[in-house]
Amino acid sequence: MRGARSLAASLPVAEKFWWEGTMEGPSRQPSSAKTASFQDAVRMLNTLQTNAGYLEQVKRQRGDPQTQLEAMELYLARSGLQVEDLDRLNIIHVTGTKGKGSTCAFTECILRSYGLKTGFFSSPHLVQVRERIRINGQPISPELFTKYFWRLYHRLEETKDGSCVSMPPYFRFLTLMAFHVFLQEKVDLAVVEVGIGGAYDCTNIIRKPVVCGVSSLGIDHTSLLGDTVEKIAWQKGGIFKQGVPAFTVLQPEGPLAVLRDRAQQISCPLYLCPTLEALEEGGPPLALGLDGEHQRSNAALALQLAHCWLQRQDHHGAGEVKASRPGLLWQLPLAPVFQPTSHMRLGLRNTEWLGRTQVLRRGPLTWYLDGAHTPSSVQACVRWFRQALQGRERPSGSGPEVRVLLFNATGDRDPAALLKLLQPCQFDYAVFCPNLTEVSSTGNADQQNFTVTLDQVLLRCLEHQQHWNHLDEEQASPDLWSAPSPEPAGPTSLLLAPHPPHTCSASSLVFSCISHALQWISQGRDPVFQPPTPPKGLLTHPVAHSGASVLHEAAAIHVLVTGSLHLVGGVLKLLEPALSQ
Repeated sequence: MRGARSLAASLPVAEKFWWEGTMEGPSRQPSSAKTASFQDAVRMLNTLQTNAGYLEQVKRQRGDPQTQLEAMELYLARSGLQVEDLDRLNIIHVTGTKGKGSTCAFTECILRSYGLKTGFFSSPHLVQVRERIRINGQPISPELFTKYFWRLYHRLEETKDGSCVSMPPYFRFLTLMAFHVFLQEKVDLAVVEVGIGGAYDCTNIIRKPVVCGVSSLGIDHTSLLGDTVEKIAWQKGGIFKQGVPAFTVLQPEGPLAVLRDRAQQISCPLYLCPTLEALEEGGPPLALGLDGEHQRSNAALALQLAHCWLQRQDHHGAGEVKASRPGLLWQLPLAPVFQPTSHMRLGLRNTEWLGRTQVLRRGPLTWYLDGAHTPSSVQACVRWFRQALQGRERPSGSGPEVRVLLFNATGDRDPAALLKLLQPCQFDYAVFCPNLTEVSSTGNADQQNFTVTLDQVLLRCLEHQQHWNHLDEEQASPDLWSAPSPEPAGPTSLLLAPHPPHTCSASSLVFSCISHALQWISQGRDPVFQPPTPPKGLLTHPVAHSGASVLHEAAAIHVLVTGSLHLVGGVLKLLEPALSQ
């Protein structure tokens, strides 16, 4: 058996540097910004990531968050902008635990349907980092990214002195860069998604947004935001501004009360969104470009944000309000009920947001991609996946239908809790791998991550497998696919063998990267994902060998990819090569 530590030790020197790089990593920049390529810019950006060792130190010795926010304002000034300059962007600022990205995507698409030039800043990216900064719904071009990256990088280099760090960390740099791009490209508005939390997130240097939104709240990033939904709600409510309208969806009573109190303290008018059903009343149903029942809540919030923005900007297309005197619920005024305009309907219908309730149908394979990574979002993902299976077309072939889970979880999330929620989907195989597209990082600058080591991610995958096997044993359900007696994997196996046979399920596997996992799952049957030749030793383990036969003969293979947006991004990079171009 090849363990995680021995695998890490055997990596080539260059690849080990990729995982074990430090903040003082490669700092040689191209001799001229004119000759610098997009990949040069991305590699330089990656040196601003906080390496794994330093990240642990920061968590232990976290400074005053208010001071960190003030440092962001200093970076902004050094970049040539003042906080007041951001007012010209007519910003819609959105936070939340789950659904904030989808809410932003709906909002941006609605306002773009009015012919407005939109900017959109989001995180994380799935395939290429330029996805985080969008104009009119499209990631900025490699040329624009390169131009603005080096312009900002050199400006910060020129303004450094002995009293400050010359470069902001990765996310702060991209936030600054987004503000510069949107101002220089003269967008009519900017939809800005909060990174983590709200009160002390670096996007919160925004002083005068046009409107704010809070999507559904839940438990996530507990080491940074607190271990209760109420503490997290306090952080999220930190984006409220005096006199600036804010909207939220129905939340549990505790966190909703926190949001209400935060709004009152700041003198922010906070409204509760009516359901999408209330807006549909008297008109045809609203078609959404994103699948899943949970997207209706995000769409309802997006409609209020867009409607409020249009009204405050005196735009003639805001639509007619049907209920001018909304009532109270949970001591919060209800947002107005209005008739969605044709532009709003078009925007909702045309919204695309990769990696969220996304389906790719490829011959016998159907890939279900959803970056859910909190208990509540995984529950929503399970409902969506099971409903999608109920509505599927039955295969005409004679082979079995096989369900495969591809999973990874990162950060301070509880993988055992997430995996338990996924059990009702009745997967035939559970596959685990790190958020690493290939074993070699060459040419994958957009996927580079210095914040964890290779040992950490591989050992974590083995822990995920142990959790899954334990859940299987608790259920005491018979294996659907029998396998030969396990034998040790050969020395060249690219599959991380399970722990001792008597403790492992016959249907769970751990692979060392996403590519190898997809090769095993697809068995060459995906018409787009066609690696040249299967890696030597991929089927050395008996479970992989027997499972390959089942997958090869299956009439239909349903693959749910979830647990991490970064995992979904790596899968998309391989399944949709055009996204990398």
